[in-house]
Amino acid sequence: MDYTEATAYIESTPKFTKKNRPENTRELIRRLGHPERKMKVIHVAGTNGKGSVCAFLSSILTKAGKHTGLFTSPHLVEITERFVIDGEQVSHEEFARTFTRVMSVVREMIADGYAHPAYFELLFAAGLLIFEEAQVEYLVLETGLGGRLDATNLVEHPVVCIITSISLDHMEYLGDTVAKIAGEKAGIIKEGVPVVYDGHSPEAAAVIEAAAAGKHARAYRYDAAMSQILGNTDKSIDFLLDSGYDEAVRVSVPYPALYQVANSSLAMIALRVIDPGHTISAGMAADGIAAAHWPGRMETVLPGVVLDGAHNADGIRELIRTMQSMQNGCRPRVPNGSVGLSDGDSRADAKRIALLFSAVSDKEYEKMIQEICEGVRLSAIVVTQVGGSRVIPAAELAAVFQRYTDAPVEAVADVGEAFAEARKRQGDGMLFCAGSLYLVGELKRILAERLGEKQI
Repeated sequence: MDYTEATAYIESTPKFTKKNRPENTRELIRRLGHPERKMKVIHVAGTNGKGSVCAFLSSILTKAGKHTGLFTSPHLVEITERFVIDGEQVSHEEFARTFTRVMSVVREMIADGYAHPAYFELLFAAGLLIFEEAQVEYLVLETGLGGRLDATNLVEHPVVCIITSISLDHMEYLGDTVAKIAGEKAGIIKEGVPVVYDGHSPEAAAVIEAAAAGKHARAYRYDAAMSQILGNTDKSIDFLLDSGYDEAVRVSVPYPALYQVANSSLAMIALRVIDPGHTISAGMAADGIAAAHWPGRMETVLPGVVLDGAHNADGIRELIRTMQSMQNGCRPRVPNGSVGLSDGDSRADAKRIALLFSAVSDKEYEKMIQEICEGVRLSAIVVTQVGGSRVIPAAELAAVFQRYTDAPVEAVADVGEAFAEARKRQGDGMLFCAGSLYLVGELKRILAERLGEKQI
């Protein structure tokens, strides 16, 4: 089976099918020889930021000379983005060869009466084999959906668990309150295994702390008060991290998003949990943060052009905060994370902010649009359409925007043409492209084709 055949087969497996029972995935991994037992696993769950935390930790460990695997989801352009070793995406050939091995075991399982693995289960199994063959020392492992029932949760003895920011998303699967969703995420906590978590939500924190206590797991809480922002630009943020778990250290995050302060801090705290002997210094860890790359999450791809996969309530709020900061000369305008407009928005020297937006039908897109329009004074808006069977016509999205803003709104169905139009409207300001990871993936593909590069 070559790469084209392998990816075609995987894409024919429904992404949102009902998950198999954990026993089914456990049997698949058992037949593959339990590759996860041969590496030190760092297990990460959360609503927002878990991919960023994974990327930061992988970069730190790689920078420190540790042989490191990174498994994340979803991919933006190519499936092989999900499998990274020491900062390098695996080859098509390597993935196809490993996937062929997985499928030989799957066929045996089906013959013995087991269910066919779901989309994510197949990719998780392939990833474990890839990392085992590479003999990585550390595997930074991101959950797919939730935690308690996620395929990745069959890892029995991670070296640390991390739970990032929790908010309302995937409520049809995980529950309709923050507490219920936190309970699902806290399902990754294992007996006696330390857990590092984002404590900004008291409701989520209470659930995580109770789950940790029930598993006799020491809990390390990150609070915003531990980080003092020293300065930021449209490309990075400098801050002082004084967590109390390690020496105070100055950190430079290579992204303009304010939420990356919390994510990079979680990574730094988790590092100290797994490396109490300080074989990796705080300074070396900060170097790893500065060198990190996480595509499509507040990523500057061209001068003044930022791609962000914000697609839920919490992600949109953080997008607004970042746009506000950029509009006001890279200084947070409103205290305590408020996203309302301030009197300063109308000043003559405020930076122009244009928006290219799209969303899919199972998201609360009208609420997302309303919050953006109420939180940021946009100079121009271009909407497009993505998402296959979940597509929302561009004209429908444009009509929603027009209910909440006086800024000019243009509907362009084709993503490439929409991006070109948005670039024209950007002028000397900034262009944010957000609302869906499908949009970010399409733009990454378009930019790669236009610039003649494999990955932007």
